[in-house]
Amino acid sequence: MCWMQSVDVKAWSEAVEFDLDYARSVIEAEAAAISSVGPIVDECFSRAAEMIYSCRGSCIVSGIGKAGIIGQKISATLASTGTPSHFLHPAEAVHGDLGRLRKDDVVVVLSYGGETGEITRLINLVKQLAIRLIAITGERDSTLCKHSDVVLCMGKMSEACPLGVAPSVSTTCMLAVGDALAFTVMKARNFGVEDYVRFHPGGSLGAKLMTVEQSMMFKAGEKLPLAGVSETIERMLADAEDVKRHGAVMIVDEEGRLAGIITDADLRRLMTREGHRAFGMKAGDVMTAGCKRIRADALAAEATAIFHKYRIDDLPVVDSEDRPVGLIDVQDIVTIKVVG
Repeated sequence: MCWMQSVDVKAWSEAVEFDLDYARSVIEAEAAAISSVGPIVDECFSRAAEMIYSCRGSCIVSGIGKAGIIGQKISATLASTGTPSHFLHPAEAVHGDLGRLRKDDVVVVLSYGGETGEITRLINLVKQLAIRLIAITGERDSTLCKHSDVVLCMGKMSEACPLGVAPSVSTTCMLAVGDALAFTVMKARNFGVEDYVRFHPGGSLGAKLMTVEQSMMFKAGEKLPLAGVSETIERMLADAEDVKRHGAVMIVDEEGRLAGIITDADLRRLMTREGHRAFGMKAGDVMTAGCKRIRADALAAEATAIFHKYRIDDLPVVDSEDRPVGLIDVQDIVTIKVVG
């Protein structure tokens, strides 16, 4: 879909003529190149994935120029999907940043030619520290390949730029290989939605993936606002004194399953109608039976939909046996900015 501000297109097009067929060929060339590196997923790829998966330190990614920029993205992807990772600039390594490396780390170096001065110098430093090295490159006979523990070689490629020199096809393929590594390790770790949300608490995607358990006001082990169906309102209110902020009390039956709910608004209406007599009434006779509820492992966005649809402020959270494990308030949803 194309969108343009109002401009004098005629004057613009007369000033310069763009070769749109060439632009399409760039995209096609990069897409074809990515498909061509599929065979890189072999025993060496498996070894590289295992090295990253079993690494007790961090996965240090390095590269210079455009490959370095791709390396930064790969490092960020690793870090956000369960693998501790940092980017190490090869030129800065000899000016103090070598201190980022530890013996339990794994280093991944991106270099298409594998012969850049900064890269070969970094290789020497890494090997002196006896740190394992993974290479993502295009030249199998390069210095980088000779000194790497595992080599993921993409093979020789023709860059898509008009001069055939600016990194384009090669860096696109490096990114694809790096993503494949990161996500293969992520899958092996059984890295789930809750883990992803924990690493992305400030993002809109993280908020949408947040579960009810992560966003509810009560956490495991905390006292819940509960009362039995046969308890009096007076006893219910007394027991609720030492429970943290809440706008409702969940009513349970003899087996501990959720039977209903009594909200602050329910109590106000009850006191207005019954006066002092309300204190002697049974919770089971006052509660809203068959109230809405939600599972702890449901998405917070589902709770938002229930709040909006039924115009309620408090929603009991239950386990698989319908026993209360928490309470979620509409304000909790507003705080994490989950949109329904």
